[in-house]
Amino acid sequence: MTTPAAPNVPFLDVLDPAFDFDAPEVYAAQAESWYADSPFGLLVLRYEEASDLLRDRRLTHGGRRYLEMHGITRGPIHDWFVPMIVNHDGDEHRRLRGLMNKAFTARRTARLRPFVRERAEELTDGLDDGGTHDFVAEFGIRLPLAVMCRLLGVRPADYDLFGTWTAGLGLIFSLSGGGDVVARLERAVDGLNDYADHLIDDKLVRPSDDLSSDLVAAYQAGNGQVSREELRNLLVTLVFAAHDTTRHQLANAMVAFAQHPEQWALLGRRPELASQAVEEVMRWQPSSTSIYRFAAEDFTYKGLAVEKGMYLTMCVKAAQRDPRAYKNAGRFDITEAREAPPLQFGAGPHHCLGAALARVEVGEALSVLAARLGPPSLVGPPAWPGPLGIQGPETLALRFGPGLTRPGRP
Repeated sequence: MTTPAAPNVPFLDVLDPAFDFDAPEVYAAQAESWYADSPFGLLVLRYEEASDLLRDRRLTHGGRRYLEMHGITRGPIHDWFVPMIVNHDGDEHRRLRGLMNKAFTARRTARLRPFVRERAEELTDGLDDGGTHDFVAEFGIRLPLAVMCRLLGVRPADYDLFGTWTAGLGLIFSLSGGGDVVARLERAVDGLNDYADHLIDDKLVRPSDDLSSDLVAAYQAGNGQVSREELRNLLVTLVFAAHDTTRHQLANAMVAFAQHPEQWALLGRRPELASQAVEEVMRWQPSSTSIYRFAAEDFTYKGLAVEKGMYLTMCVKAAQRDPRAYKNAGRFDITEAREAPPLQFGAGPHHCLGAALARVEVGEALSVLAARLGPPSLVGPPAWPGPLGIQGPETLALRFGPGLTRPGRP
């Protein structure tokens, strides 16, 4: 249900191909009201309200409803997305989340850091020639793909095969884009389902020190912890969570620094700012620009009558530039210690389990790149997908300036 907003609430046509969350009209609407109306439901524009509602148990993910809105009622996309862990609440979510918490530990993330650093250095070697490079193809995809495969115990020989599917999963939140999105997403789900089945069979016979083996061990132990179907779904969802958003975040970071080269130079001189730089690029140019919820019941929030079934979209990018939540919100500044955490990882019981690993990957990448290369510059405008869902350029032509390790630095 998309109940109309009050007549005096701003309207934003997010389905207009020219719409952009960076547009002045968005921030004028944010100044006027904490929410706006749109062609398919309400848009939450301010940080406090978005954060509140992401934690509100009266709102649910409603995976089945989300697919129905886009005409998908059966098939591989439906069978993967509806049972996904994020689409469960209550006891079922706690059971699956508990299983993932045991496998997705801080210790495992810390142990991956040297591998992340080494891989980032290897990939930077290929960019260190002063030429033009597609950053997405040569770095943005490859780093999180290698890390994800290492995390799951995928053989290096299968990395490229795996990579052909992983990028497709992120299209689940871009169904409104039309075109061949559904067909691409179906191919990705089918391919990864088959691969996950083979991976489970392999880990049953040859377990090793990886997350897949830990999850397979829980399945093998029985006790109703997880079924074979749930295990396969968890593995495919991990691929989605561990790769797609991070590859886009890396590309988005390059766009942000290309627009603010003085910040890149500062990071190169002061590597201790890497952690703050990660937080700032996620705030300024998040890979998850919006998060949706459905109302599970009728309730009232800040004067808004929310009816059961209402569709609400938390506009992460706008909320993360809300001057009520951030000092100098309209300025990209890696020296500014931001107190309000980014919203793109969600909040409450559904906060992203992979947030710590994503921060490690982006942080190590920025540290290596800024230490060795000069500021990136865009070679032509990036091609962005629609404004909602997971966002980042599919290709990104960049040229890096001379850095400390190349002659010619001014």
